Amino acid sequence: PGEVGRALGVGASVVRAGRLDLWGPSALTAPSSGTRRLATADLDAGDLQRIRRAEGGTANDILLAVVAGALRRWMAERGESLPAVDPRALVPVSRRRPGGATASGNRLSAYLLGLPVTSADPRSRLRAVRTAMDRNKAAGPLKGAGAVAVLADQLPPLAHRFGAPLAANAARMLFDVLVTSVPLPRSALSLGGCPLTALYPMAPLARGQSLAVALSTYGGRVHVGLVADGKALPDLDRLAAAVEDEFTELYALVAGPDRTPVS
Repeated sequence: PGEVGRALGVGASVVRAGRLDLWGPSALTAPSSGTRRLATADLDAGDLQRIRRAEGGTANDILLAVVAGALRRWMAERGESLPAVDPRALVPVSRRRPGGATASGNRLSAYLLGLPVTSADPRSRLRAVRTAMDRNKAAGPLKGAGAVAVLADQLPPLAHRFGAPLAANAARMLFDVLVTSVPLPRSALSLGGCPLTALYPMAPLARGQSLAVALSTYGGRVHVGLVADGKALPDLDRLAAAVEDEFTELYALVAGPDRTPVS
């Protein structure tokens, strides 16, 4: 009964998170073409920590704010009007406790976050992200659409068989873009005896989604991998450039005009 009650509670949270106030026509809401396009961006991890020390919050908060600013820049370059409703990101989080027992498989949930693309000021965007993420963390990982990952742990196999297709088809009603941080080992890695100098993560697109953004810190750099529907976002390289431009502007605001980001 306890597990059933928990599953019902999680399911109710997912349903409440569904939206009727979806975007109007946009590249992020375009029908899937089945094609894929990849792009990458590269940020300095030391500059990221300098922003964090100056502004507070987490490194992930800063990266989410950078993604929001990049989307705003990219929309302006395309001549798109800013949406009346901020796009919603699904931000996966691990439910593993540090030092806890090792178990097979992933233990994930996710938070929902409105990416503040309608805010013109980079620092205001960062404050908005921090406030929203603090609210998510206070509520815990069993609230919102991202809790569907927790729900999978609570249901019997037969329910998985029927529920998984429904969850996949509902992604468009729950969020607009996936933004995920992928942890990597701190130590240097090699492949076939050759040292790896950069690792760009690539996240899959959910059904009905046009863009997924993944970020990893490795070798003193933050590597950003973007995966998009090839027809909906043929200019994905411009969005990748906007990520770097937005990070540069945020760093300049925090560090002052006499400091320039590390290339």
